[in-house]
Order: sequence, then structure tokens, then C-alpha cells
Amino acid sequence: MKKRILWLSLPLALGQASYSYAQDATDALRYSQLQFGGSARTLGIGGANVALGADYGNVSSNPAGLGLYQKSEIQITPGFGVGQGEGIPLNGTGSAGALSQTANNFNISGGAVFSSRRSRLGYGNDDSAWKGGAFAIGFTRVADFNMGSNYLGTVNDRSSIFQRLREYRVPLTGTNNGSIEDQYTNGYTNLDGLGYGALLTDVRTGRRGQDTLLTQIRNGAITQGERIKTTGSMSQFDLAYGGSYRDKLYIGLGLGIVTSNYHTQRSFTESEGDQNTRFNNLLLSDDVQTSGTGFNARLGLIYRVVDAVRIGASVQTPTWMRLTDTYSTTLTGNYDVVAPNPSQYVASTGTNQYAYTITTPFRANGGVAVTIGKFGFLTGDIEYVGYQQARLDSNPNNTLGDNADFSSDNAYIKQNYAKAVNLRFGGEARLDIFRVRLGYANYGSPYSSSSVLSQNRPNLAQNYYTAGLGLRTSSFFLDVAGVYTRYNTYYSPYTLADASQPVVQLKNDRYTTTLTAGFTF
Repeated sequence: MKKRILWLSLPLALGQASYSYAQDATDALRYSQLQFGGSARTLGIGGANVALGADYGNVSSNPAGLGLYQKSEIQITPGFGVGQGEGIPLNGTGSAGALSQTANNFNISGGAVFSSRRSRLGYGNDDSAWKGGAFAIGFTRVADFNMGSNYLGTVNDRSSIFQRLREYRVPLTGTNNGSIEDQYTNGYTNLDGLGYGALLTDVRTGRRGQDTLLTQIRNGAITQGERIKTTGSMSQFDLAYGGSYRDKLYIGLGLGIVTSNYHTQRSFTESEGDQNTRFNNLLLSDDVQTSGTGFNARLGLIYRVVDAVRIGASVQTPTWMRLTDTYSTTLTGNYDVVAPNPSQYVASTGTNQYAYTITTPFRANGGVAVTIGKFGFLTGDIEYVGYQQARLDSNPNNTLGDNADFSSDNAYIKQNYAKAVNLRFGGEARLDIFRVRLGYANYGSPYSSSSVLSQNRPNLAQNYYTAGLGLRTSSFFLDVAGVYTRYNTYYSPYTLADASQPVVQLKNDRYTTTLTAGFTF
């Protein structure tokens, strides 16, 4: 069995992973929490298009909407986003500093819709019940991982990372058993081994043969800080078709091919200012890159109750993904010593890879759209996602995978994740050839109310505020939209047996501007 890098810490994070390379519940959640995407028109109305129809965003939400297309179109959508996170230590002692960091990104999506309405194909007054439909192909971003966060604060020694090292989770001595001393000889695989290699800890054997772990002596206030930056996205290539039955019932189906690229870099520091001790500071850095592909399918319906009112529904299968992690961790200990003794000790895991699979939850959507004559429309969606259904599995067929047991990770997912409801609302006002749009979306917390991950941690929902403008002629359209997203996550860089580890509130803000240009024919 290949080595999985385990127990750098148990993850205790909401939307952020702590120092752990075990493929865990945090990974499953990352690929299960999607964001609405598509054209600037879709974004401008808060992604609420399940019942709207004749909207390119239907390829990834409800393909039945393609059946309402009267003409073909082709479009391209570039976008620019800025993600900013502010870290606030919650349970440290002494002063705590709130710091912010940003991560910028550029993205582009687009697609084409090919209408095959029977009236356009020359059938005239053909009385067939099936009125034709439209086929669509396109590429859409469905999740944005770009975000940066900083924090700085003070803790006492019993809550520091040294306490985590004292709570060692592998044997201290022995050969070929993953012990601390074994790692010193054969390569580091976890934080306990790295601490030993960076001279933060030492193993002593007593007169009776008992092993004891010692740590460097420190005095005074201990300062902790960390810089976290994540980049990447998850995008979906869609093939979809929607047809019209008597212009009353619309049916559609689609296939999505998902590609994902995720990269996170963390630099954690801990220091103390006593000049009389040998220890100066430590730097723990890790780098994780994850890439993979997957696929899903969706089926949708829209029913025209009366000319002005439509109701819609769609379901999406779980997304089956194959992922590969490339990761490394380096721990550096810096000391105040007299030459020729070295003042710095560095230990590293080296670069490793591991392959595994993730199955994301089933999704169901419902929506209502009301047309207000030629003046515009109002629309609203509700979405159900059962995050507790996410699942991690091994990938023994890949040369980088093995038969690892993920049962404990999947049990953790079922215990701590829950069903969530996402709401989306939007509207458009039509002023001759111009359009004005507003939207709002609320994505519910994925955590169970009984989970420690949601207790005393408010505002875990994600809120989206959107606005947009548009111009439409008989053969050309131009739309622009802005989306502002705000949400909180909670993060711990490591865990301790008595749960006294630092907890950091990360206030995340994301701003996205999108432009869509297209032609109809």
C-alpha cells in the first residue's frame, strides 16, 4: 500500500483544510459546493433560471429551458474576480490582529445554442405536437477557489503547535513502523517526524527503557500567524438538448464533463521573543495541488401554466470525480545559537502524489418564473443538496492510488454534514432595447446543526448580491453583471486532544465582474 500522508492534523475547518494530507471530508465538501455560473444575464438575476427558459445558463441548471429558444445564438463570456479573506483569531490570549489578503483571477466561458424550431425549418403551419427544440454546447465555471487569508495572534503554550507535537500520534522509536526516529532515517511522512527533524522535539529513553518526547524550552508570549492562498476553479463542459411539446411542456437532458484544478499554499509561523531561550521561531509550509475530471447528467422539465407563468424542475446526478493530489510539507526551526552550531534545521516530506475518487451529492431544483408583459420578468429557484451523501473512495486502478479505507472519513461526512437549501431570486426590467437586472441568492450551511463545526459559529450561509445591465437587438446582445459574495468560514491549523487549538474566523468576500457578447441567427 502506498503511503498516505496522515495525521499532520485532523481537519477542523469550515471550507478550509488544516495541515493534513489525508484526503478527507474537507475535500468532499470543496467539490460539492457549487456556485451559479453562466452568462452575464444569468449572473445578473442571481442564477435564478430553472423556470425561465431561453437562457444559456439552462445548460447547467435546467436543460428543458433550451426548448424555449426561437433562434440560435453564440456567445463568449470573459470575467474577472477578486477574492479577499480577513482572518480573526477567536480564542487566543493577548492581542489578535485581523489581516486581509486578496487573490485575483481571470476566467472565460462561452457556448452556442442551435435552435431547430419546426417553424424555422420551413414547416409552416405544421400541426405536429413536437415543435422542435435546441441543442447547446458550452463551457461554464461552476466553482471558484480563488481566495487569500491572513491572521496574526498570540496563544499560550498549551494551545501552541508545540502542544500538538507533545501529543504525538505515531510511535517514538522503532524501525520500519513509521515512528519518529524511523522517519528520520527513511523519510518524513507526518508532522511528528518533521518536528523531530527540525529539532523542535527529541526522544529520550529512560533507565527503564521508557521513551519520552521532549520539546524546545520557550518562555513568554507565543505569536502565531499564517498566510493562506488558494487558487483554481472547477468548470463544466456541457452538452444539452431541450425540446418543446405543444409549446406547453418543455423537456431537456444534458451531460456535463467536469474538470477541476485546485492549488493551496500555506505558511504558518510561531515565535517567542525571549532572548534567553534557544528557540527563535518555526515556519511550517505546505503546498497542495489537486487536479481531476468527472462527469454528471441532468434532466429537467418546464411547464407553461398560463402564458405569463412557468414552473420548472430539474435533477442532477452525483458527479463522479477522479482526482490526484501532489503535495509537500516543509518545517523549518530557527534557533539563537553560537557558531559553528547551525542556527536552522529543515525537514521536508518531499513531493508526493496520491490518487482517489470523490462522489458529490445529488441535486434537485424547482423554480417559478412570471413574465410581466413586455416589461420584464420575476423568477425564483429553490435547490436541495444533501451534502451528507458525499463520499470518498480509493482508486486502486491508478498507479498513484491504493486500497485505502475511507470508512472513517465517510462516517465523519454523514455525521457532520447535512441537507441544505439554496434560494435564488432575480428580476429583469425591459426598457426598449435595454435591460436592468437584480438578483439575490442564499446558499444554506452544509453543516449539521448538531455538529461541532456549526456550534457557536454564526453566519455559515453564503450570500450573493447581483446586478446587471444589458442591450439586445434583433441579432446582437451585450450584457454585463457584477456579483458580490460574502460568507464566513472557521479554520484551525491543527487540533489538540482537549480542543483548545486556535480557531480563526475567516471573513471571505468575492467580487466578480462578467461581460457577455453574443449574436443570434
